[in-house]
Amino acid sequence: MDRPRFRPQFLHPRYWALWLGLGLLWLVTLLPYRVQLGLGRLLGALMLRVAGSRRGIARRNLELCFPELSSSERARLLKENFASTGIAFFEMAMSWWWPRERLARLSHIEGLEHLQKAQADGRGVILMALHFTNLEIGAALLGQVHTIDGMYREHKNALFDFIQRRGRERHNLDATAIEREDVRAMLKVLRAGRAIWYAPDQDYGRKQSIFVPLFGIEAATVTATTKFARLGRAIVLPFTQRRLEDGSGYRLVIHPPLEDFPGESEEADCLRINQWVEAAIRECPEQYLWAHRRFKTRPEGAPRLY
Repeated sequence: MDRPRFRPQFLHPRYWALWLGLGLLWLVTLLPYRVQLGLGRLLGALMLRVAGSRRGIARRNLELCFPELSSSERARLLKENFASTGIAFFEMAMSWWWPRERLARLSHIEGLEHLQKAQADGRGVILMALHFTNLEIGAALLGQVHTIDGMYREHKNALFDFIQRRGRERHNLDATAIEREDVRAMLKVLRAGRAIWYAPDQDYGRKQSIFVPLFGIEAATVTATTKFARLGRAIVLPFTQRRLEDGSGYRLVIHPPLEDFPGESEEADCLRINQWVEAAIRECPEQYLWAHRRFKTRPEGAPRLY
């Protein structure tokens, strides 16, 4: 895709409210990092009170995935999850507007050698990630040290789409934004030996998905990871990120490549991926995006869960 460009239409009055909101958010990014974490927690507490539908989805997901927890334990986890979601708004702004040097001080990266080896070998990489609330800043931090292409879905608001893409791509000056449905472009960059951020952990519907367990629940799971790896002749490197509790930044881990992947069948591959997804979420459940209806698509005849 072409680089985002400013358009005169962005000065139209219909965008003024958004400009004002973005300007206020930019001002907040001038504050110290720990102050922004605190403001994010306050925002998350407000969202927990007013975001009724999202609160209900997150609460239901926690009930489904952590039945072994008591109701009070899940309530605490829900509160922490919304705090993490509130912080994510400021992390997004940091990743878009902070000076690169300031942002880099928050980075603690492990396993970069796996990406570097794949690049040296001319192998494409599927950087298999998850939808953690802090994914925006995690991708920015990794993009500062290694070019990462990304799957992209155009935002309905043209101005927000421009700001978002410009903020993301400033960390990867030669990165490619690939439309989520553009399979040919995806395979082309993989065969060229590039790395692509890709998250297979959400419910994208029945099409091109199969049902395999996730947290003990049959979940519609996309088979695209297998297809991309096979057709793109790429390796799969699991990638996790975590906001550190001591306020020192973020731990990004590029794990060793999945061995013998693709495997014997798409079902076996999807099960393996879901097992990894579940294990990664269990390590840091409060920072995962629980407001997504992960189990919306159900097997034939199965009852609805939301």
